Amino acid sequence: MKKDHNYYMGIAYRLAAKARGMTSPNPMVGSVLVKGGRILAKGYHKRAGLAHAESAVLDKAGAKAAGATLYVTLEPCAHFGRTPPCVDKIIRSGVKRVVIGMIDPNPLNNGRGIKILRQQGIEVRVGFMQEELSRLNESFVKYITSKMPFVTVKVAESLDGRIGTRSGDSKWITSDISRISAHRMRARFDAVMVGVNTVLRDNPRLDAWFSEKQPYKVIVDSRLSTQANANIFSGAKQVIIATLPVQAGQETDNLRILAAKAKILQAKEKSGQVNLRDMMKKLAQMEISSILVEGGGTLIGSLFDEGLVDKVIFFISPKIIGGKDAIGSVMGRGIARIEKAVRIKDLRVWRSGEDIVVEGYIK
Repeated sequence: MKKDHNYYMGIAYRLAAKARGMTSPNPMVGSVLVKGGRILAKGYHKRAGLAHAESAVLDKAGAKAAGATLYVTLEPCAHFGRTPPCVDKIIRSGVKRVVIGMIDPNPLNNGRGIKILRQQGIEVRVGFMQEELSRLNESFVKYITSKMPFVTVKVAESLDGRIGTRSGDSKWITSDISRISAHRMRARFDAVMVGVNTVLRDNPRLDAWFSEKQPYKVIVDSRLSTQANANIFSGAKQVIIATLPVQAGQETDNLRILAAKAKILQAKEKSGQVNLRDMMKKLAQMEISSILVEGGGTLIGSLFDEGLVDKVIFFISPKIIGGKDAIGSVMGRGIARIEKAVRIKDLRVWRSGEDIVVEGYIK
């Protein structure tokens, strides 16, 4: 393979992806330092608060960085955050060229880092693997530009679109392989969200198997009917219950009990239910930048009705459940005309055991 800018950016991209699910609310960033066709150092941003990718690489290289080319997947920051500006360190290092994958969408930076580097006489090249890098950091891009979380709906359904029988039985529709994949998926998100009916009917734990990092567990529960002994309170104590505003002096016994087990997030009301858009804004204010919604059909349908879904992942089992009273995967108001149907773009389809997985984007 020819060792051009795309070659080294590909290495930086793969380094960045190693931190998937670990850097929020920061982006995933990888970096490579090259001199005379030889890689001097490689690194990536491992977690919010730790060294940024380019800073880690320059620390490894030390004085050898002078005259080298620095490859970095995202424009170096020019502002103080959890760490000092990376552009200052790059300038001091003596690097002669910086090759950047994509411009930082953060309004605090967004071209400032590039401008400062060029003002200091450093050659800057921009625009390599931009589509791949934008997808890698899709949650960060939405969160930092809109102050809203990136919302992915994950469904495990039968071939006829059911997530439960008419009696509410739902264990298990998809294969063991698909369920393991779903657990691995959870660790990549800041939060996993369900409606209260899912908690009452299925009593899930919503843990992420195989991972030390556990996402927040969010229950949308307008009337605070979650049971205090629900399995969701087991394990990691990171439960958020989104509910309607409670006036001072009107606290119920159940509210006081649940408040001892979870954070109570009071969102605005809309048609007697939690205002989902307001809830999402409040979750973003907690630095929750990505949410995996796992049900049920009422919550998922309402999120589609409100235009809050960014991405879908449907695990479809080769089973027919049938019955007009069986539980559908997407409820809500829905649409009146086919021409208004939600279209899924950039489709990917693959097999997971005996199941078919369909993944795609709404926007």
